[in-house]
Amino acid sequence: MDSQAVLPKTLGQILDDTISKYPDNDAVVYYDRDFRLTYRQFGELVDQLAKGLMALGVGKGEKVAVWATNVPYWVPLQFATAKIGAILVTVNTLYKISEIAYLLEQSDSENLFIINGYRDTDYVQTIYELIPELKTHQRGYLKSARFPHLKRVFFLGHEKHRGMYSIPEIISLNTMVSDDDYKARQAQLDPHEVVNMQYTSGTTGFPKGVMLTHHNIGKNGYWIGANQVLGPNDRVCLPVPLFHCFGCVLGVLAAINHGSALVILETFDPVMVMASVEAERCTAVYGVPTMFIAVLQHKLFSKFNFSTLRTGIMAGSPCPVTTMNEVIQKMNAREITICYGLTEGSPVLTQTTIHDNIRQKTETVGKAMPEIEVCIMDPESRRPVPVGTKGEICSRGYNTMKGYYKMPEATAEAVDADGWLHTGDLGVMDEEGYVTITGRHKDMIIRGGENVYPREVEEFIFKMEGIQDVQVVGVNSAKYGEQVGAFVILKEGYSYSPEDIQDFCRGKISSYKVPKYVVFIKNYPLTASGKVQKYKLREQASEMFPNA
Repeated sequence: MDSQAVLPKTLGQILDDTISKYPDNDAVVYYDRDFRLTYRQFGELVDQLAKGLMALGVGKGEKVAVWATNVPYWVPLQFATAKIGAILVTVNTLYKISEIAYLLEQSDSENLFIINGYRDTDYVQTIYELIPELKTHQRGYLKSARFPHLKRVFFLGHEKHRGMYSIPEIISLNTMVSDDDYKARQAQLDPHEVVNMQYTSGTTGFPKGVMLTHHNIGKNGYWIGANQVLGPNDRVCLPVPLFHCFGCVLGVLAAINHGSALVILETFDPVMVMASVEAERCTAVYGVPTMFIAVLQHKLFSKFNFSTLRTGIMAGSPCPVTTMNEVIQKMNAREITICYGLTEGSPVLTQTTIHDNIRQKTETVGKAMPEIEVCIMDPESRRPVPVGTKGEICSRGYNTMKGYYKMPEATAEAVDADGWLHTGDLGVMDEEGYVTITGRHKDMIIRGGENVYPREVEEFIFKMEGIQDVQVVGVNSAKYGEQVGAFVILKEGYSYSPEDIQDFCRGKISSYKVPKYVVFIKNYPLTASGKVQKYKLREQASEMFPNA
C-alpha cells in the first residue's frame, strides 16, 4: 500500500488527488433519479459550493450544521465545507424540536442546512418555530434571540424558503470569489484541525459533540477502504445515513480515498438496495445487521442478481454469525468485512480483511487498524489484562478525537492521561490480535453476583431455527439484582412460546444465563443509523415486569 496515502492531508487534498487520477470515473450516483457525477464533475460542484459559501461570509472555523437525509448535495457539502476550513456538524435525522435546539445551542453553529423533513418531522416548520426571526430578517443578517451564534440558514436543495438560501443561489455566487482567494483559504488549512463534529447518540445523558480532524477521518477512511481492497473499479452501495460516521467516513471517505464510485440511497429501503446493487453492478454493500436481515428476509430477494458483489462492511452493532454466513453465501459478498469502533475513534478501531478465514470473519471484529493500538483493560483498574481475558476495549493513535466540544471533564473521562480512549465496550483479544465483542460494560447483566454478557446469550439463541433477531437485556430483580430478558423477533411462519426459548437454552448454557423473561416483538426501537436502542428495551422490560 502507498505509504504516501496515509500522510496527514486535508479532505480537500484527498479529493483533489483522486480527481487527478480518475477524473472520468463515476464519483456519486443515485440510481433512482437523474443524478450521476464523475469525479471531475463532482470536484467542480464542490468548488462552486465552497466559493459560494465563502461569498456569503462563511469563515474558517465556522460550524455548518446539516440536518438532512442522504440527499444528492450532502456529500458535495461535506467537501465544500472542508475545503474552506469550516466544520461540518452532522445532525441525526430523527431529532425532534428539543433535540435540534439543544444541538444548535451546544454547538454554537453559525450555519444550518436543512431539507423539508423526514418521516413525521417537518424540518422547515420546526426551524421557523425555533427561529421566528428567519421570516423577517434580511438573509445573511439573521439575529436570533435563542441562537445568537446563528448567522445563516440554507435549504439543501433547489426549493426557495423564506429567509433561506437555496443550493442554486449559493452556486450562483461562486463567481464573486476569485480562484486566488479560494486557494489562499485552502493554504491556511492544517490536517490536524477539526473538520467534523458528530453528536453521539446520547443514550445516557445529553449528546456530546465529538470533534474530529481531517487527519482523524481521512486516514481512517483510507485504511477502511484498503482492508476491502477498494479501487477505481469498485462501486459501493451506501444505504446508511451520511450524518453518522458509518456513512460519511466508512462510506464516503473510504471510497474517495481509493477512487471508487458511491451509489447512494437517500434512505434505507431493502428493495432499493437490491435494485441498486443489480443495476449499478455494485461490488460492495454497507449496512448494519438489521439492514442485511431486512434484505435477506425480503420476499423479492430471489429476484435480484448479486453476482457482482464482492465485499462491503457490516457494522454498527454486533453481527449475528448466521447473518454473516448468509451474506457471504446468498449475497455473494465473500470478502465482506466487519468493522468495530465508535465516533470518538474516528470511528474504526478494528476491522477484518478480505483475507481472514471464515471464523475470523464471522466470530470476531478483526484486528487493530494500522497505526492504531488496541488494548483490553480491566474496567476498574484500567490496566491491561492477559490474552483471552474479558475487559474494556481501549485504543490509542492518530484516530483519537480532539475531544468533546465544550466538555473538558467528559473528554478527560473518555481519554486518559496516557492517551487511551476508553470505549465502554467489553471484549476479548486472542493470540493473533483478533477481538471479539462480548457486550457493553453498562449492558452487562449481573445476576446474583454472576456476570452475564448479552452477546453470548444472543448468539446461542440465534442457533434456534426460526429466530430472525434477538436482543438480551437486564431486567431489575429484587432477589437477584437483575434477571435476563430476551426480546425476540421470529421469522415469518414460526410461532414459539417463551417456554420454547427457555427449553432450548436449558442444559446448554449456564442456568443463570437462561432468559427468565422472553418477549416476542415485531420491531426494535432503532437509532436513525439502525442501531438497536437497548436502553429502551430495558425500560420496556422494567414496565412489563415491575415485580421481577
